[in-house]
Amino acid sequence: MDLGSHSTLNEHLQKTGIPSGSQDKVSVLDSGPEMAERQSAVDPVATSNLSVKAPEFYPPGYNQNFNQNFTDSSFDDRCDGYLTLAEYVQGFLNHLTEQPGCFETEIEQFAETLNGWVIADEALQELVELIYQQATSVPNFSYMGARLCNYLSHHLTISPQSGNFRQLLLQRCRTEYENKDEATKGDETTRKQFHAFVLFLAELYLNLEIKGTKGQVTRAEILQEGLRELLNALFSNPVDSNLICAVKLLKLTGSVLEDAWKEKGKNDMEEIIQRIENVVLDANCSRDVKHMLLKLVELRSSNWGRVHGTTPHAEATPENDPNYFMNEPTFYTSDGVPFTAADPDYQEKYQELLEREDLFPYYEENGADLSGPGELYFDEIDDEMDPEIEEAYEKFCLESEHKRKE
Repeated sequence: MDLGSHSTLNEHLQKTGIPSGSQDKVSVLDSGPEMAERQSAVDPVATSNLSVKAPEFYPPGYNQNFNQNFTDSSFDDRCDGYLTLAEYVQGFLNHLTEQPGCFETEIEQFAETLNGWVIADEALQELVELIYQQATSVPNFSYMGARLCNYLSHHLTISPQSGNFRQLLLQRCRTEYENKDEATKGDETTRKQFHAFVLFLAELYLNLEIKGTKGQVTRAEILQEGLRELLNALFSNPVDSNLICAVKLLKLTGSVLEDAWKEKGKNDMEEIIQRIENVVLDANCSRDVKHMLLKLVELRSSNWGRVHGTTPHAEATPENDPNYFMNEPTFYTSDGVPFTAADPDYQEKYQELLEREDLFPYYEENGADLSGPGELYFDEIDDEMDPEIEEAYEKFCLESEHKRKE
């Protein structure tokens, strides 16, 4: 299809009131005698669904439905035209799933659109349910879903008597939470859905910010207590999938939970670690899962991989800062053995390296030629080709010339 016919097609669609993205819904478009002749010559064209927006015209992986920028006015216009709230929200959620990097640039416009649309209790309930389902059913969306919930909890203006966005979200999570004992003992599908909820709740605990009366930002206390009870439920039925979920939960939130419990003088993490050790000794879980649990205990013993007590850069020394040599370059001895500034023999090895560099007086690090004309090193280079290389080069030239003439 040429550019002229493409322009005519768009004009025809605009005059008839058909959206420009709906060409695939039009079976036959009359573009004049030439098109009629073409259709009569090739009959399948009359029933063809080919479109200028067909996927074949886009790079692999391109999705024209969600790859658009949601801040475009054209998208808002089409939303006002025929999309429902559910379609609009689901489209944006799918868009974030495919392109999470768009969150920062498009979330503000999304929230503004919702403020003009979500003006009733039922709409707010529907919005909460859509986000909850996406966060607990789509792999790897729990983190993005938690960020989205945090933003909307601070920027949605509707606050009906039934509760604002954050309150309705926590109520929806509580419904799933109350079935924790049955879910951990359910079939594989039930447990899988429950584990997705557990990890989403963990992300909510880390990302959902509660602003106090004095402006301080805290985490939701109720989520902290909920995660503790969810861990109890998972360890109470120590099958492999429940234990793996518990390990993921603790890797994600363990350090934050332990800090919060310590501030209150609680030793909940000690009790959890003791319970893990009992599971390793007594439970009939697989060998791999027991290994995961032991690695988790090891991670906690190293303060969850955190390094505290480092001093400012100006005062740091190898003695008081364990990260002192972290960004030091790596050198190699003449035997190819790597060494850094942390090596006890660093000075001696580095001096040897400097002496070796004197063997190459005509080179810089960037490969520049420092020698002058007529200097010995470069004058002695043999420009003659090896006979085998020369033969291969001549053959290459002949083949290239032959192909060029073709």
